[in-house]
Amino acid sequence: MRRKLGVCLGKWYETPYKLVERRQQWQDIMEEAYKSKRKAAPGFTPEARENQLIALAVDLAEKQLREGKASSQVICHYLKLASSKDRLEKELLEKQVELAAAKTEMLQSAKRTEELYLNALNAMKSYSGKSEEDESDEYY
Repeated sequence: MRRKLGVCLGKWYETPYKLVERRQQWQDIMEEAYKSKRKAAPGFTPEARENQLIALAVDLAEKQLREGKASSQVICHYLKLASSKDRLEKELLEKQVELAAAKTEMLQSAKRTEELYLNALNAMKSYSGKSEEDESDEYY
């Protein structure tokens, strides 16, 4: 009986560390089997497809880092992402995007304001009885 349990569950006298290690190995095997069976459909848009490929690349890089088989380029890439300079550059880019959006909104608002002023001036001219043709004669 002990022999059968030893085959299935490991030896009954193993240390807790060995049991945790064996459990982790089992989880890794199950995870790999699950990932190999599941195939995601390609994205319907180019952006969705790109996001899928990025996710796969990040997963592969994580696996390589965990196994200690990552290339120096992968390690340097993730070290660079962790640096404070990179965080500052990302914040700067985000602020520049916000600034560009604000400028665009300001230009659109100025254009609408100008149109409103022109409409108001034309309305006031029509109330005073002047037409646009009368105005053009005044300058000559």
